[in-house]
Amino acid sequence: MGQKGLFMPEFNDYRDGFNARLVETATFSGILEIPVIHKPDQVIVPVNLVPFSHRKSVHINPKDCFVCFYEHDRRFSTFLQEPEKFLDDLRLFAGVISPDCSLYRDSPLVIQMYNTYRNRALGSFLQKQGLYVVPNIRWGDGRSYTCECFYSESFAFLGAEKHSIVSIGTYGCIRGEDNTFHFKAGLEAMLDELRPEVVLVYGAMPDRIFADFKGTARFIQYQDWTSFRKGGCHGNR
Repeated sequence: MGQKGLFMPEFNDYRDGFNARLVETATFSGILEIPVIHKPDQVIVPVNLVPFSHRKSVHINPKDCFVCFYEHDRRFSTFLQEPEKFLDDLRLFAGVISPDCSLYRDSPLVIQMYNTYRNRALGSFLQKQGLYVVPNIRWGDGRSYTCECFYSESFAFLGAEKHSIVSIGTYGCIRGEDNTFHFKAGLEAMLDELRPEVVLVYGAMPDRIFADFKGTARFIQYQDWTSFRKGGCHGNR
């Protein structure tokens, strides 16, 4: 799916802000060289998804749960810079979904690309530490999920292997006509490109978006954390 790469020592300073150490032994995918999160040997489906900022207030068995990052970026900003500090916490859980770094459609394209890179770089790093990692797939505008840009590939899907398990978040992302259009179009493109066996869905699964795709993969829905804490329901299998 790509080539392995090593950063030269002078570019691998812990303090450089780019966290080059995270991808020292990573495999890279596509023209943008996005780090790869390799498909697991087996598909594990958690009972629930726990946001990173609530990882220490879980009242259910963490070994039944994955940690996810479907919350505002500021709530996991420290993790983005120094993930090593949180490895012990994350190892208490059955797995981790790679960080949901925002791909706002009004963001410059380079920011959308960079946040895709960070998503996969941190996921790749966690996988190298022995954690079970599921790639979070996030797209922005059409340039991220189609080939309409000057690139020959959809960068939103780089670094995630085909025929495996992926995760997506709908919470706060499907309100209004424009959001619905881009989410559904990106979902269709993702399913066509990655052909996942299992798709974990954090948030609502309205028929207006998902009805056309329910036969293409096994979708498993999880309530957003606020709704879960109020209702106490687990993921829908």
